[in-house]
Amino acid sequence: MAKNTNEVPINGLYDDEGRILEEQAVEGRSDNEAESAEESAEVSLSKEELAALCKESVCPECDMFKEAEAIRLRALADSENVKKRLLRETEELKKYAGESILSDLLPILDNLDLALSHTDNLSAECKNFVVGVDMTRKIFLDAVRNHGLEAVQAAKGTEFDPEIHDAVGTVQEPSLGDNRIAQVVQNGYRLKGRLLRPAKVMVNKL
Repeated sequence: MAKNTNEVPINGLYDDEGRILEEQAVEGRSDNEAESAEESAEVSLSKEELAALCKESVCPECDMFKEAEAIRLRALADSENVKKRLLRETEELKKYAGESILSDLLPILDNLDLALSHTDNLSAECKNFVVGVDMTRKIFLDAVRNHGLEAVQAAKGTEFDPEIHDAVGTVQEPSLGDNRIAQVVQNGYRLKGRLLRPAKVMVNKL
């Protein structure tokens, strides 16, 4: 019985001329289709999967791998250094946040010290006023001391230190040694160990 040319091949078992395909040919077509599917699966790998495959295929002893590893380690080190620097700058900013405010308050202390330095030959009424000024100075000094402010050591007779003292003039006093502080013109202050203002002094020169 002749094959009807109008029939549609079922399940791909006939070729274009109406002949029945061999089972092996059908199986071969299935193998090709399976290979195409595998290729499609490989192409659809994510970037992370491709990176993992690439890393597995690179020999750890080759120069390219060592160079890539060195670049990665340098990037990690740079990132860690940036983090440490930012943390250090943040801590320092917090530590000295009140520096400008305390600097503006120093003239108040200077005026109180100046008022107390002119208390000789005063009447009893004025002396009571001076006591009030002195108490005000102590309260004010205690308040700023709680924020880390402390006076620079600059007593008469101590050795002149250019790191914390500012010489505004020289005098000659035989009773004092050479390069010794003869007079404190203006007190100096530190803020949490950092010099906020040097003490202005007169230095003895023999």
